[in-house]
Amino acid sequence: MTSSLLPTYARAPIAFEKGEGAWLTATTGELYLDFGGGIAVASLGYSHPHLIKTLHEQGDKLWHTSNLFQIPQAERLAERLCAASFADYAFFTNSGAEALEGVIKTARKYHSVSGNPHKTHMITFQGAFHGRTLATIAAAGNEKYLDGFEPRLPGFHNVAFGDLDAVKAALSPEIGAILIEPIQGEGGIRVAPAQFLKALRALCDEHGLLLLFDEVQSGVGRSGKLFAYELSGVMPDVMAIAKGIGGGFPLGAFLATKEAAKGMTVGTHGTTYGGNPLATSIGNAVLDIVLEPGFLAQVTAMGELLQQKLHALQDRYPGIILEVRGEGLMRGLKVAPPVADFTTAARAQKLLVIPAGDNVARLLPPLIIGAEEIEEAVLRLDAACQTLASPQLSGAAE
Repeated sequence: MTSSLLPTYARAPIAFEKGEGAWLTATTGELYLDFGGGIAVASLGYSHPHLIKTLHEQGDKLWHTSNLFQIPQAERLAERLCAASFADYAFFTNSGAEALEGVIKTARKYHSVSGNPHKTHMITFQGAFHGRTLATIAAAGNEKYLDGFEPRLPGFHNVAFGDLDAVKAALSPEIGAILIEPIQGEGGIRVAPAQFLKALRALCDEHGLLLLFDEVQSGVGRSGKLFAYELSGVMPDVMAIAKGIGGGFPLGAFLATKEAAKGMTVGTHGTTYGGNPLATSIGNAVLDIVLEPGFLAQVTAMGELLQQKLHALQDRYPGIILEVRGEGLMRGLKVAPPVADFTTAARAQKLLVIPAGDNVARLLPPLIIGAEEIEEAVLRLDAACQTLASPQLSGAAE
C-alpha cells in the first residue's frame, strides 16, 4: 500500500489504536508492553485518568489564545518548573528541537548584550542529538543527519564525549557556551560522569561561558530525579526540556537563570503555539503526578530493579548483551547483534524497545511502571535473546 506520508521513516508494520498504563493495543487486537514510551514521551503511560480529566476540562473551555495575552496556565507551569529547578524563567515551545533553538539563541544573545558579540560559537559533543533543525543538526555534528543539508550552520565545535582535554583544546575567544546532554539518549544512553560535568561548570565559570544542558529526554523524572543534572549537583545556566513534560501532548520549554536570559527581552523571541492554555494545562497535570511525594523515589526504585534484572539477563546472554547503561528508567543495552535485529526480536515477543546509537537498545518505560511489568519485560527480553542466540537464526542470517 502506498502512503502519502513523506517517506522519512522506516516504519514498523504495526499500528496502535489504544493504550492503558504501559500497554498498547494494536489494530490487530494484539497487546504490546511498551518499554519505549514513544521515545520517553509517555511519562505517565497511556490513558492516565488525571491527564484525561485535565484534557477534557481545559478542552471544553479554551485551547489557544496567543502569547500576546496573559495565559494563567503557562504562568503557573513556569512558576512550578522554576521553583523545582535552578531557573528563574521558562519559555514554552512545541518540541525539543524548538526548545534547543531557544537555548542556542539565549546563549548568543547573552554575550551580545554583555559586550562580547564575537562569542557566538559553542562546544558540543560527539554522539549528541539535539533535534532536526538546521541549527540543532549542526550542533550535534552527526554526518548522517547533515548529509545533503549543507552548508552546515557554523559556530559548533564537536568534541569527544567525556574528554576534558578535547574541551580545553577547543576553547577560543569565539566560544561562548558548552552544550551537553547529561545523559545522551540517541547517542546510546551514555551518562556523563559527574566529575566531567563539574569540570565543565568550572571551565564555564573561569572563562565566562554559559553551560547549556539538553534534558529533552532525561528530564521530568526519567533519571529518578526531576532533572538529571541533580544527579551530579551541577547546575546549568540554560536547559531544554520536552518529551515527558507533556505526557504525550506536544510541549517543550527552555529554562534559564535571570543572568543568562538578560538579553531575551520583548521582541527577541516568540512562538505561535508554545505555552497555550491546553498544552500548559496538561504540563501542570504531569507535574501534579511527578511531584507527588514518593513518586520519584518509586521511579528510582523501579530503575534499580530494572538494572538488576538487566544485569542478570546479561549474565545469561553475555554473547548478546555486552553492557547495561543508564540511570533511573532511562536504560540501555549495548548488544552484539545489529540493534535493529534486537529490537525486531523484542517486538516479536510483543515488547517495544527503541534503537539508539552505539548499537544500543533503549528501555524508556512509562514512569508509572511496576515490578510485575518489569518482570514481564525481562521475560520477553529473555525470549528475544534466546531467538537471537539460536543456531537456526544465526545460520539463516549468514
